[in-house]
Amino acid sequence: MSPSNSSASREGIATLTVYTAEEEKTNNADPIDSDPSTYPEGGWVAWGVVLGSWMSLFGSMSLMNSIGTWQAYLVRNQLSGHSSTAVGWVFGVYNGLTFLLGVQTGPIFDARGPRLLIASGGVLTVLYLMLLGICTQYWHFMLVFGLLGGLSLSLVFGPAIAIVAHYFNKRRALATGIASSGGAVGGIVVPLMLQRLFQTVGWAWATRITGLVCILTFSLGVLLTRPRFPAKPLTFATVTPDITIFRHGGIILTSLGVFFLEWGLFIPVTYLASYALDDGLSTSFAYTLLALINAGGVFGRWVPGYFADRVGRFNVLILTVLGCFVTLLCFWLPVPTATSGERPLLILLAVVFGFFSGGNLSLAPVCVGQLCKLHSYGRYYSTVYMFVSISMFTGTALGGRILAASGNDYRGLILFAAASYLASFLTLVLAKMVCCGRSNIWATF
Repeated sequence: MSPSNSSASREGIATLTVYTAEEEKTNNADPIDSDPSTYPEGGWVAWGVVLGSWMSLFGSMSLMNSIGTWQAYLVRNQLSGHSSTAVGWVFGVYNGLTFLLGVQTGPIFDARGPRLLIASGGVLTVLYLMLLGICTQYWHFMLVFGLLGGLSLSLVFGPAIAIVAHYFNKRRALATGIASSGGAVGGIVVPLMLQRLFQTVGWAWATRITGLVCILTFSLGVLLTRPRFPAKPLTFATVTPDITIFRHGGIILTSLGVFFLEWGLFIPVTYLASYALDDGLSTSFAYTLLALINAGGVFGRWVPGYFADRVGRFNVLILTVLGCFVTLLCFWLPVPTATSGERPLLILLAVVFGFFSGGNLSLAPVCVGQLCKLHSYGRYYSTVYMFVSISMFTGTALGGRILAASGNDYRGLILFAAASYLASFLTLVLAKMVCCGRSNIWATF
């Protein structure tokens, strides 16, 4: 049976439903999907869920959005005897496991809701932050930051994003953008906090204090993220991914688009601070650049989300990806070295790239959700990101390898990130053509 293509518009935005093998057995219409009036679209409970998601993502994604801070510190201290490629693998494993292990958490979310997953991820997040304080060897950091950290984030990220879709349809992109801005705000707070704490109390207590902050945010997150649907039995069929969704070209191309997007994203996030430090700029300025990326990302999640609900989620995602590509070529590649005279351009790079990349991160899950039934959103999301995890595993390590091969010349690294965004732009345009048809390339989708 071919996927069901809905040319009708839901709240003015065309949608496409791709059925998994399990869904094709019944092919029953999802009453929640077919009747937009069943979504709360607001109210204390719905916006409370958005706040709970915001808190959960502040406690989890803020650490991923601060990778450049961790990387810049470790390569100059505990891991100074290791190559940038080797250090990159620690963060590559962390990033990759976040989405690879999410292939299991997605179906569990569909069956049981977000609370248990977010609570478990919160406990593990606090645990690995406390253990980081006593890490001294490379394998310590790989085990604690890479493996345990990646596991903890995988339990939180997908459910915290997906639960918003259960409460919002018409304003889903905006609500998801607001929720995901928790990670961006955390990405402002954590680098600035760590910069101060590293200097005053040292590495061990800096990580412990960060863990104490996460206890508060996760506690609020668990209390507020209420499940909307009754729990379903956990069976082998409900907790395993269904790769049959990749039979449809739209899903394949969307997955590739997100794959290349993530490949390019973590180059500036991971290496911009080291770029500034390697050319003699101050530690405070280098860490401030990361905070500025996340500051731009706050507005990048809100503003594109607002317009995406009106002119099409895929349309705005494609524009933000193009914005990242142009920003890297115009604001980073022309900077020969990160000298003090280039500070204004680096600040502009951080803010503008943060804005467009924030739109990437918040709209990609919404676009995946536009291709499936609501009750299967967790499974679709996690299955797509299982494939995307390959780019997360390899991105930072590959960036370190490019940097080492070029003799610490960052131009090759910048061009790699720009090429990744160009590939993402092209594949997402093709994905929209497959979903809407060539004659409807300008459709609101």
